[in-house]
Amino acid sequence: MSIAALILAGGKATRFGGADKAFVSLHGRPLVEHVLERLRPQAAPIAISANGDPARFMAYGLPVLADAPEFANCGPLAGVAAGLAWAAGQGAEFLLTMPVDTPAFPLTLVAELSPGPAVAVYAGRQHHLAALWPTGFAATLEDFLRRDAKYKVRDALALCGARQVVFTSARDPFANLNSPDDLLAFG
Repeated sequence: MSIAALILAGGKATRFGGADKAFVSLHGRPLVEHVLERLRPQAAPIAISANGDPARFMAYGLPVLADAPEFANCGPLAGVAAGLAWAAGQGAEFLLTMPVDTPAFPLTLVAELSPGPAVAVYAGRQHHLAALWPTGFAATLEDFLRRDAKYKVRDALALCGARQVVFTSARDPFANLNSPDDLLAFG
């Protein structure tokens, strides 16, 4: 089973004062580097979903996927849609998505989510974007985005038949770092 990965780095980071969250520093390194370090042993190829100037990610040597203009207001699902189309073009059967602000996800994530489609759950909470999506779902997702004004990730996951995979650990491995306080608490 071939699995590509997509780092979702398109959020506005309003709680970081509008900073580019991918480059917010954690332990002296940008968040994007922490996520890449954990993804590389699990999936290939890897791309980054981000709008704006793709040159800011040039140092990583990865494709940077912008949202399709028709899905510009669809939130992270626009990135997932672009990622699915890209991954299918790479010959991948599945696409693992991971938000850039989730730097401590398990190094066994792909193994535990396989076979897909699947989504991570911790302490009863579904982490919608820590998911393994079938690339064959691309056209269905695009249709969903064209017709549904709510664009809920959980609804898209249900539509593709994603099963929930429960993760257990002392600390939430899918915790999002959404603010400077979250960074401090992360330790």
